[in-house]
Amino acid sequence: MSAAGSPFCKAFESRILLMDGAMGTMIQARDLSAQDFGGAQLEGCNEHLNLTRPDVIRAIHDAYLDAGADLISPNSFGCAPYVLAEYGLAERCHEITLAGARLARAAADSRSTPERPRFVLGAMGPGTRTITVTGGVTFDQVLDAYYRQARALIEGGVDALMLETCQDTLNVKAAAIGVRRAMTEAGRQLSLMVSGTIEPMGTMLAGQGVDALYASLEHLDLFSIGLNCATGPEFMTDHLRSLSEMATCLVTVYPNAGLPDERGHYEETPESLALKMRRFVEEGWVNAVGGCCGTTPAHITALSRIVGDHAPRRPSASRAAAVSGIETLYPADDNRPVLVGERTNVIGSRKFKDLIVEDKFEEGSEVGRAQVKGGAQVLDVCLANPDRDEMADMDRFMEQVTRKVKVPLMIDSTDAVVIERALRACQGKAIVNSINLEDGEERFEKVVPLLRTYGGAVVVGCIDEDKQQGMAVTRARKLAVAERSHALLTEKYGVPARDLIFDALVFPVGTGDVNYIGSAVETIEGIRAIKARFPESKTILGISNVSFGLPPAGREVLNAVFLYHCTKAGLDYAIVNTERLERYPSIPEEERRLAEDLIYWRGADPVAAFAAHFRGRKKEAKTGATLPLDERLARYIVEGSKDGLLDDLALKLKEAGALEIINGPLMKGMEEVGRLFNDNQLIVAEVLQSAEAMKAAVAYLEPFMEKDESATRATLILATVKGDVHDIGKNLVEIVLKNNGYRIINLGIKVPPGDLIAAYHQHKPDAFGLSGLLVKSAQQMVTTAQDLRAAGIEIPLFVGGAALTRKFTATRISVEYGGPTLYAKDAMDGLDLANRLFGATTRESLIERLRTEHERLRAGAEVSEEPRPTTAAPARSAVSRDVSVPKPPDLDLHVLRRVPLTHVFPYLNLQMLLGKHLGVKGSVQRLLAEGDPKTLEINAVIEELKREVVEQGWLEANALYRFFEARSAGEDLILSRDGREAARFTFPRQRAGERLCLADYVRDTAAEPDYVALFAVTCGKGVRELAERWKEEGQYLRSHAIQALAIELAEALAEMLHARLRTQWGFPDPPGLSMEDRLKARYRGIRVSFGYPACPNLADQRILFDLLEPSQIGLELTEGFMMDPEASVSALVFHHPEAKYFKAE
Repeated sequence: MSAAGSPFCKAFESRILLMDGAMGTMIQARDLSAQDFGGAQLEGCNEHLNLTRPDVIRAIHDAYLDAGADLISPNSFGCAPYVLAEYGLAERCHEITLAGARLARAAADSRSTPERPRFVLGAMGPGTRTITVTGGVTFDQVLDAYYRQARALIEGGVDALMLETCQDTLNVKAAAIGVRRAMTEAGRQLSLMVSGTIEPMGTMLAGQGVDALYASLEHLDLFSIGLNCATGPEFMTDHLRSLSEMATCLVTVYPNAGLPDERGHYEETPESLALKMRRFVEEGWVNAVGGCCGTTPAHITALSRIVGDHAPRRPSASRAAAVSGIETLYPADDNRPVLVGERTNVIGSRKFKDLIVEDKFEEGSEVGRAQVKGGAQVLDVCLANPDRDEMADMDRFMEQVTRKVKVPLMIDSTDAVVIERALRACQGKAIVNSINLEDGEERFEKVVPLLRTYGGAVVVGCIDEDKQQGMAVTRARKLAVAERSHALLTEKYGVPARDLIFDALVFPVGTGDVNYIGSAVETIEGIRAIKARFPESKTILGISNVSFGLPPAGREVLNAVFLYHCTKAGLDYAIVNTERLERYPSIPEEERRLAEDLIYWRGADPVAAFAAHFRGRKKEAKTGATLPLDERLARYIVEGSKDGLLDDLALKLKEAGALEIINGPLMKGMEEVGRLFNDNQLIVAEVLQSAEAMKAAVAYLEPFMEKDESATRATLILATVKGDVHDIGKNLVEIVLKNNGYRIINLGIKVPPGDLIAAYHQHKPDAFGLSGLLVKSAQQMVTTAQDLRAAGIEIPLFVGGAALTRKFTATRISVEYGGPTLYAKDAMDGLDLANRLFGATTRESLIERLRTEHERLRAGAEVSEEPRPTTAAPARSAVSRDVSVPKPPDLDLHVLRRVPLTHVFPYLNLQMLLGKHLGVKGSVQRLLAEGDPKTLEINAVIEELKREVVEQGWLEANALYRFFEARSAGEDLILSRDGREAARFTFPRQRAGERLCLADYVRDTAAEPDYVALFAVTCGKGVRELAERWKEEGQYLRSHAIQALAIELAEALAEMLHARLRTQWGFPDPPGLSMEDRLKARYRGIRVSFGYPACPNLADQRILFDLLEPSQIGLELTEGFMMDPEASVSALVFHHPEAKYFKAE
């Protein structure tokens, strides 16, 4: 939709145009009073300033024009009636919008010259409600709101209309209809521009990515598509590149100036914003650039310098065929055939029909979800039950199914009114099924306008008005009808050929109808002919029609063989039951031959031969039902499956007691789980799923056990040692041991020796298990061992943790303890040791092995601990002392509360999250890219958890930071505040090599101050309690995953905050820096945390806490100087360009 040839359109031909910046930011900078807005009740309604302070709005327009803007937008962002209604101004929508448009028009005209005209974009914001996400507004209300705004903007003289900051394509579709109506009434065709907002998680608020955004809106004939707002330019790069590659229209971009701090100040300076956007211009991705929230005329001036003489982007010449829901689907040769799930169809599925008749629409939508889970890439939706109100049923079902599935929908109806209602519920580009020439062009005339209005591809049946052979059976007739339909639809009705999907029709070959003898091969060849004639269009078939009337056991075989041959002929879409789709290679040769005889009509009576083979047969189950019962029970545990488990346990109870079952087949399954884990065939997440199945089995069997019976092998007390808050590893040990027959008493975190001694006397355990993360925790284990020995306790002591080693256990802990001391490197190693320790035949050999190993390690330690010769104190390193010092924006404390988690997610380190915590072996990114099933399954768990924590508010991201003046003095780092020393850190120096010390990264003179930053972040509030609750409920994987996610989110928040500090410091990351490079610290400067190699003194954490007071974000310090909650990070940040991570000796 563009006014081709207008001065506005021509202006884009020769150069990249410059848009203006933020209106709201400039208004806020004016520090206006309530009176300026028209009274206290209207304060904050920026748009009302068009009437009350037009001078302010005009001055802002003038400032942007003077900064170099070619395109300015009226102060009309929030002029939708339902937005203005919040101030009681809904009825003044036209007046306020018109006033804003006229102000912008006058400003642009005052600066326009024939050599450089200036233009006005009639911008309309997204409003405060979305149809899909927030609700509270209908399609028609959105349509009317934008009709009213557009009418006023057109009257005010704008040059184009823009829907900006779009978050829901359904809103955009409704708005576009309203805008078109306004243009038609005004008799003016203006260019329509759309700009979406992609959140940091990679999609719009309603879930669609840029490809789905564009696919959903391509029917609008847009003048431009673009991106704006969000968190700044960094996360726009990939999305903008994708838009540039696919869009056949122009592309615009105008990001925020980064993220605001707690005072509303945005982090991107004019120079840093221009630096990060330079790539957009140099790569030729854009036709116009500008700024959104937080940008000012200074930002626009900086952008004008990077635009220079760069050539504008040239629109793509062609567009690939695509359909979309939340996700986009590109049907192509490499993914044929696209599977269309057929079971959400009241005509074809008795189960689905019954659910709809019973008004069970949510349950009906679950049928659709099951089809998608079974492999459906598109979902066919048909509610045409003649005994019910099809439109009412369609409304209710679409409301449910659009929440349950992300795939494109196929709207299957013969009623154009019903089709329209369904399309009004589709965010994406749906497929309409179907139209044909049975009644001449009547169906074309009714449905094609809907495609132009709402977007969509369309199935075109090979049917015409011929009374004798209307439904084309032969290949020649199929092609002839397709040729006529193609000509009409592309030439007369203007439907793109890529949006046509020809249905070559499938007829039953086994009913005995002589008209359909040989019809299967005619359909195959019809597909081949249509594809050869119209390669840009697609083809589709309802596969199961071919087997109608045949024995049930044979139908799936015939369907699979028919699908195979149709696919070879070029079939693009196949309507099938994805949950029961037979794999062609798995079909026995004899059955494949019988099916092909029927398809190609070979032999005297292929129907009889096929029916005779399958008559009376039942389809064999592909489950483990044929395995012996004990093997099935063990298999449930190994596979982590509960489906059928309880039924089989009930069977087993008829022949064995509950305790016998637990100690027999179930424990055999857990032993196999341990073997597979140690053999790297299972990962942590899968072990947890097995534990969940084991818990469910034991819970079922417990009521059948005698009161004096117990499945307990031994009792263990687990604890994280005094001063340590880390418990994710300990909790994993608890889950694994508990579901392998051990009774566990978990004392929690920060447990002093006295509590362990008291628990020993109360619970009479068979062993202790101590956990700790940092070096200080390892030392605390020594102290704990001493206290236990002094109390006369000598039961076996298991120890584990990141800072612990086998050697430390032998040389430091076991020598202080009176009983056996066992080091376990992980939970499964702990299980193996426990099984050996408490096994009657293996205990003594294990104890002897430990004694020998400890003696060997102690002997080695004595040799290695000979005193080193003393050396002179090392000199200072060669780190440069005269690099220029960037000055931070201020020295104030900044507190960031409830940072949106969607802004943090992009910084998540999946290698750590899926690899370290959930056990995925190898490169996570490579495994995801290759479609590794195990990795994809675990990643799906995390993605679902991410969605839930946002929706339910389970996790909070809080942070605080502060810049300090700093100088060094030898190995000391001295921080100052208000001209006085505020704190002093002393860091160790390497005794050899480069002789590095952290203090070297700060200037040692007070003449010119240097700076460092300190910060603390946490994402751990409430996590421990939530994880504990899920653990008790048997949701072991989720319990472990939520702790892992919180820990890695804290690391991600630290990474995000560090990037923000670099920008504020004046050295933002280069535009091309990838997230992978960020996570590998390939940027200027470093952040170091206490307790790690360069600054190992954990007690220095107290100094940081005294300076920042993190308690205000819910972060406390234990007496062992560890942060509580566990999912927290603190750091000292250095800017020096030579700074790097090292180990101090």
